[in-house]
Amino acid sequence: MAPGRRDRRPAVLVLADGTSFKGYSIGARGEFLGEAVFNTSMSGYQEILTDPSYAGQMVTMTYPLIGNYGVNTEDVESDRIYMGGFITREISRTRSNWRSSGDLDEYLRKYGIVGLEGIDTRELTMHLRSKGAMQAALSSKDLDIDRLLAKVTESPGLVGRDLVSEVTVKEPYLWEEGLVDEPEYEVVAYDFGIKWNILRLLSACGCRVTVVPATTTADEVLDRDPDGVFLSNGPGDPEPVTYAIEAIRGLLGKKPVFGICLGHQLLGLALGGKTYKLKFGHRGGNQPVINKEMDRVEITAQNHGFAVEPESMHGCRFGAVELTHWNLNDNTLEGLRCRDAGAFSVQYHPEASPGPHDARYLFKQFLDLMREGLS
Repeated sequence: MAPGRRDRRPAVLVLADGTSFKGYSIGARGEFLGEAVFNTSMSGYQEILTDPSYAGQMVTMTYPLIGNYGVNTEDVESDRIYMGGFITREISRTRSNWRSSGDLDEYLRKYGIVGLEGIDTRELTMHLRSKGAMQAALSSKDLDIDRLLAKVTESPGLVGRDLVSEVTVKEPYLWEEGLVDEPEYEVVAYDFGIKWNILRLLSACGCRVTVVPATTTADEVLDRDPDGVFLSNGPGDPEPVTYAIEAIRGLLGKKPVFGICLGHQLLGLALGGKTYKLKFGHRGGNQPVINKEMDRVEITAQNHGFAVEPESMHGCRFGAVELTHWNLNDNTLEGLRCRDAGAFSVQYHPEASPGPHDARYLFKQFLDLMREGLS
């Protein structure tokens, strides 16, 4: 329990296997059913909270003290919080940063996010690492373990569920922050749950970026005649997002394509590959990846629970696929390239937020591909 806590309302977390954790409520009073996962980043909690890729999930922060530098209006990755639950060992009631405009507890309440503190997050993390990410109930309203477990059993998981349709933009828009006077490239960015720092970096590279809904067809994109197409990150299982897979197939070989995270998985499916659910996924700002093309290790920021099957990428209908990046923790595929189709992607987040900047060269790689064009 956090020392000096003023509001000691009880709250409980119940996992699908019957394991439960009793602690204290933070954020809004209520109940959320979703997948329980963990993130190993030591900071950047506001960026994590506002990442749409966490839709349908509750996130456990492995670092024990969260909230000490408060929140502000700048370090956000979208217009609101998309995850449903937030779990910490202790939330700080004292914020100390010159940029801070509010505290974390108030921020959670503002967006109606149910939270939990005062549990052993190390024990919870080790349990999820051993048993795998699983459905759970987080509640400060109903504290009955058996009743909550029954709700978890009946709740839908992530597999086979299209969460992209719940987070994507409704209408196309021009990203104006950081837009230079005479942008060199016109880019169409698919919003599968896009993080704003991706858009900031594309603009900083000299791109005029038009963000379009996930349901935008290939013909609608080609009518805009962009120099390149970006496939964004996003939540959940890529396989049900069939409209995006079909659109990507219609763009391959016609425009340069760059994908990140869910965009990587969707590109893999569009190229004829398969995806599968990871046991507990990769989430945090310290994931080691080897770049086989450059023969160097990158420390990366990641947030995904699905991956592309390497064996499924043989015999692609668009040409040979190179498997370019690999995760050094579990040897899962982290990057691919199809030169004949003018497309490449990575599973991790080169824009960081939060995380290191080892992989920002990928944006230059996209610029080079747009400059050279497709023969």
